[in-house]
Amino acid sequence: MMPLRLYQLLVLLLIVCQCQAQPSANSTARRPLAVLAYYSGDATEIDAYNVQQLTHIIYSFCHLDGNELLVGKGESIIRKLVSLKQKNPSLKILLSLGGWGGCKTCSDVFATAAGRDAFSRSVKAWTDKLGTDGIDLDWEYPAIEGHPGHPYKVEDRANFTELVISLRKALGKKQEISFAAGGFTKFLEESIEWKKVMAVVDRVNIMSYDLINGYSTVTGHHPGLYSTAVQKESADNAVHYLLALGIPANKLVIGAAFYARVFEGVDSVGHGLNRPGKFKSFIPYKHFSTSITPELGYTFYWDDVAKAPYAYNADKKLFATFDDSLSLDLKTRYALDKGLNGIMFWELTLDKPEQGLLQAIDIARQRKRK
Repeated sequence: MMPLRLYQLLVLLLIVCQCQAQPSANSTARRPLAVLAYYSGDATEIDAYNVQQLTHIIYSFCHLDGNELLVGKGESIIRKLVSLKQKNPSLKILLSLGGWGGCKTCSDVFATAAGRDAFSRSVKAWTDKLGTDGIDLDWEYPAIEGHPGHPYKVEDRANFTELVISLRKALGKKQEISFAAGGFTKFLEESIEWKKVMAVVDRVNIMSYDLINGYSTVTGHHPGLYSTAVQKESADNAVHYLLALGIPANKLVIGAAFYARVFEGVDSVGHGLNRPGKFKSFIPYKHFSTSITPELGYTFYWDDVAKAPYAYNADKKLFATFDDSLSLDLKTRYALDKGLNGIMFWELTLDKPEQGLLQAIDIARQRKRK
């Protein structure tokens, strides 16, 4: 593990080396890397961000009203997002259903053909009305326990397959269909009929963050790129699982976190990494400079196996896990080197509008294309 000064030197060295690096022989033959932002802000916050650095904005979230998609008060926001195509004509705007705590009736509604078809028709009606480009399903989770108290059943797995088939029939080939997938093993193994679903959808957005979450009692890397001897769950673990099933790399998207998770009551062994603790707070990246700093007692470290940063406050026994500019540089390079479809993140308004994490992704993406 590296202290702050060595960590900063590593960031600088990586940037210099990458600027001098030559592209691989087949790099120009690959499609441009997709950069997808989930967005839960209002109609004005988006103006602070550079939408030229994005390929997709996913409005978060729509919900269910009976068997139909409910846009509700989000309509004006979505229309604003669609208007951004004037600045970036290739930008895609997707509606998203659900989110954590937002899909309580999904198991029941999507259990019947009538429910699935009514929902699909309503999605088509909204995309036609708003000029959006498709739907992202964020059902957390089919067939396994998700939000406390939300119904789930084994049959959800097959019903999810039938849902995406119904959506494809309603939306046609030009509209995009994607879904957010848990990046952890239980979801990967039990929630989705992968070969059937991936034959229908455009991509899967792997939520390779919150791998250590608000219910965890041991610290770790919530958005780690690689697995370690202690923590199996990582972006690379999920990617390898799906590739081994024969899922095409160019339909896989890995996730990045624009926020930290802080745990309290963590002892100093290993600078707090992989130690017992209790989740304390969620901190947006734009607030790091006033919340997670050396002046406030934090020392920064780098796990060179997970390729992930973390910070520990010995006086207050606080442990913070997060993504930063270096880890996102490496995640972007990973996506490019593996021929993945893209990189996505939760969530745009958590970022700094200038010199933030979106810019770090864009720099890495552009550097690789040269």
